Amino acid sequence: MELTKKKRDVSGFLLISSTRILFFFLILILLVLIGKIFIEGIGIISLEFIFDEPKNNMTEGGIGPAIFGTIAVTVVMVLFAVPLGVFAAIYLSEYAKDSFFYRIIRTSINNLAGIPSIVFGLFGLGFFILFIGKNLDEVLETGLLFGQPALLWASSTLAVLVLPIVIISTLEALNSVPKSHRDASYGLGASKWQTIKSVVLPQARPGILTGTILAISRGVGETAPILFLGCAFFLPSLPVADLCIWGYCIPMINPTEQFMYLAYHIFILATQSSNPTKSLPLQYGATLVLIALTILLNITAILFRYKFRKSLGRN
Repeated sequence: MELTKKKRDVSGFLLISSTRILFFFLILILLVLIGKIFIEGIGIISLEFIFDEPKNNMTEGGIGPAIFGTIAVTVVMVLFAVPLGVFAAIYLSEYAKDSFFYRIIRTSINNLAGIPSIVFGLFGLGFFILFIGKNLDEVLETGLLFGQPALLWASSTLAVLVLPIVIISTLEALNSVPKSHRDASYGLGASKWQTIKSVVLPQARPGILTGTILAISRGVGETAPILFLGCAFFLPSLPVADLCIWGYCIPMINPTEQFMYLAYHIFILATQSSNPTKSLPLQYGATLVLIALTILLNITAILFRYKFRKSLGRN
């Protein structure tokens, strides 16, 4: 028995050691990649590079329109995906019963998370543009307004892409709320919706924001789904329109316009540049900005999550 215990100790030590070695090896690779991008790209970063538009066949100038397009698509994607994902998770957690239909939905959500991103792009082209957009143009008689690639359909497709992440993380957050808290609320005479709104959701907010963070990280870096959905090769003008109410005009994102996208811009610079040597610093600079933008969006969501956790008395 003592010999068997020693063998288990040795095997456990080898497993833990190999896991640690692989972990530090992956961290080393990540640091090398980020370090290479930082060293090559930091020299080109400036206010002109961040805010100016590309010039001279995209071998000079900046990436301002691509940054704006990335932020615009991400904001609209979050507005679509998070409410829909949260309400879907609330239904599955609080209202749906364990039935065949419920198991079909859960299986579909899990399968949706494993579909390649390019398939979502083809789905967005066929469903949002050719089906919904074309029919909207016919019903509203707007010509060719909705039935063409646009920011609205790119954001909708990315929302479908990240929807499983939001649903699964929200489900885990809702299920982590103790049942005794719900029972206490019911005992005080609260209805089911009042219990969800006042007891369950406040405690689940950190988990919901975790899902939002993961959705932002996934959506910002995707290139394949937006190839067919309005992402332009070179479009220096911003997708902005003025919303005028009672004589006051407010600039807002125009969802029917095409746009530039940072990940797609990097892809074009790397594969279709007329002067690869001259555009190489632009590639590193744009990649560094994309990483910084993703980190900044994630930090914003993390700060909100920390604020909610602190309000609930959690560390």
